[in-house]
Amino acid sequence: MLFSDLSFYKHKRVFVTGHTGFKGAWLCRVLQRAGALITGYALEPEDGVVYNSIVDLSAINSKINDIRNFAKLREAFEDARPEIVFHLAAQPLVLDAYDRPAYTFDTNVQGTVNLLECIRLSECTRSVVIITTDKVYRNDEREYGYRENDVIGGNEPYSTSKACAELVAEVYSSSYLRQRLVALSTARAGNVIGGGDVSKNRIVPDCVRSAKRGEDIIVRNPYSVRPYQHVLEPVLAYLVIAQRQYENPDLAGKYNVGPDETDCIKTSELVDVFCNKWADNQTWTHVKNVDAPHESGLLRLDCEKMRTVLGWVPIWNVQKAIASTVEWEKATDKSAITDKQIEEYLKEFKNE
Repeated sequence: MLFSDLSFYKHKRVFVTGHTGFKGAWLCRVLQRAGALITGYALEPEDGVVYNSIVDLSAINSKINDIRNFAKLREAFEDARPEIVFHLAAQPLVLDAYDRPAYTFDTNVQGTVNLLECIRLSECTRSVVIITTDKVYRNDEREYGYRENDVIGGNEPYSTSKACAELVAEVYSSSYLRQRLVALSTARAGNVIGGGDVSKNRIVPDCVRSAKRGEDIIVRNPYSVRPYQHVLEPVLAYLVIAQRQYENPDLAGKYNVGPDETDCIKTSELVDVFCNKWADNQTWTHVKNVDAPHESGLLRLDCEKMRTVLGWVPIWNVQKAIASTVEWEKATDKSAITDKQIEEYLKEFKNE
């Protein structure tokens, strides 16, 4: 592969928004192992969130505040003077966005504007990765995967808010950043699973909660198809993007980050794998919610650009992703199991 290790990040000043969330915590842990100088900016971690379990709190400059508070964000940004920025702060839940559309747009769109303003007004940053979602595409439920040049737009508040964030990022990049050789990419990741996710109304966290209570797992949409991937897949992809465009700004752009085609599976298949890996006679039940708001039934990504341009390929299939999630959830030492899984993944990643 073109990306062989994490030594590039040693002593690099890195700014991570949303660092207290599920994906942000895993990203910070990998960056800590690489020796990066990390400043995080996010809300307080929710009860049970992975952040406090796996991140070395003594080795991160954690700023607790709202991404919508521009004054506080700019103050934290100027103190950190980051060379590299990862923007993960967001309201990330589809169903929550139906209940709180204004908050979702304010956080996901204006929050992105606020961060990009900090970058525009600063002279320190060279590489920026804005994390959005595979749901930014105007989904026509087609069989083949969406490519980066397909139409974006979304079909509900969450996906539309992230599509808006994509447009904002493109405008800031073309109007202000490219001429200063600040490389900005957006990364559209598929459904992410892994140890420590406590989000409501997400299938794997729902599976874990039910299994720990000894109850049947309730499945709303067993026939929906999604591109499932372990959290370390997008985390390493983001690191690859940030490094490669830091070294060559011409590589900045839009990138899909997802699993192989065989890991785009039905929810029912995913839950079957979970029950098998969890054991203890775990079972699931389909309970249809007729009042539930619209969610897309079919979504696939074409990730060939990540492979051909940056040399990145997914490492763990969905079976391994679920097995690792179950292993993490059943472990007592969360920090140790996190490091074990990172080491295992990186070993396979380097040998690919």
